[in-house]
Amino acid sequence: MFRVYQGERYMSRQILREDGPDPKTNRLLAQLAPADYDAMMLGAKLVSLKLRKRLHRQDERIDAVYFPLTCMVSLLVSTNDRPQMEMATVGREGVVGASELIQNQGAMGLNLIQIPGVAVRIDADAFRKLMSSRPLAQKVIHKHLYALMRQILYGAACNRLHSMEERCARRRATVNVATGMLKKAGFIGYVRGNLTVIDRRGLESASCDCYQAIIAAYESVLSDRSVRSVGLS
Repeated sequence: MFRVYQGERYMSRQILREDGPDPKTNRLLAQLAPADYDAMMLGAKLVSLKLRKRLHRQDERIDAVYFPLTCMVSLLVSTNDRPQMEMATVGREGVVGASELIQNQGAMGLNLIQIPGVAVRIDADAFRKLMSSRPLAQKVIHKHLYALMRQILYGAACNRLHSMEERCARRRATVNVATGMLKKAGFIGYVRGNLTVIDRRGLESASCDCYQAIIAAYESVLSDRSVRSVGLS
């Protein structure tokens, strides 16, 4: 069950789902072998993350990794104090900070909570030790890095090739003209800066091909077949 310590919930192997989201809501954690999952949970905390909370600053040392359960994280980058640009988002399909930590590098960008919610947090030292002693778990993490890089590449191409309306449907951005068109089509609600998805299928149909390409990239590394290949390679 969860143990309460300084406002955060530490997890043991036996987790009571009624006390919070199941950590296996995160699709990477769900892929881990039972022994790797148990080892990961021993040093984990379940944390509630507020809107716009900064998890890591660009180029700074990673102090912990986060596996989103119900939250979403934006990866933002900037150069020479110019405005920040969102390069990718990470939700329950991924992990934040793990690849940089494994390679002993600073954060690729500013990791900011875009949608508040709950995540599993593991301190940097504990996670690094787990990765060095559990190669199969490390392979699962590297699979996410591949999908994340594909998301960034498609995003860069999308910004160059597709219309604002198509990009808005893919990213659910808050751009006045595009959101107005999507609202008129009945796909979203948008009042005073608050955006609500009303018709997800309709919104997806309005998006460019990049959306489905990104989904396919993640499914290719998160599918059952991919999970089995981790243990066979």
